Amino acid sequence: MRNWWKGRKEVMRKRKKNHDHRFRDYVFDFLSWIPELIVLPIRFIIWIVRGIGKLIGDFF
Repeated sequence: MRNWWKGRKEVMRKRKKNHDHRFRDYVFDFLSWIPELIVLPIRFIIWIVRGIGKLIGDFF
């Protein structure tokens, strides 16, 4: 366990020194969310229309 913990600390130190890698990860995460943010309003409109349709269908 002690050896694992020392190795883990060393890995964390290396990650803290390499800021470019972390910045690149944030950029890719942001770019992967852009399509989802574009599609999300369309999904909401479809869900609302389907919900209203089901409500009207259950009423009659």
